[in-house]
Amino acid sequence: MNGNLNLEREIIALLKKKGPLSVAFITRFLTDMGFECTHQRVERVLRGLVSRGVIEAFYNGGLYNKRKHYRVR
Repeated sequence: MNGNLNLEREIIALLKKKGPLSVAFITRFLTDMGFECTHQRVERVLRGLVSRGVIEAFYNGGLYNKRKHYRVR
């Protein structure tokens, strides 16, 4: 469980620093920082953060990229 808490803390810090990001970019930045994480693990942690109200999910209404993005509330 300690690994998830560290991952949550890093995801929140990353979203504060970089702004709204998709799961793919969050996973990429975390692996570049040295965290061993998969796309599915990042999604699971993000779902928990959204359900607790720490971050919010929204769909980017752009022309090409209609993926879900996350940002800090």
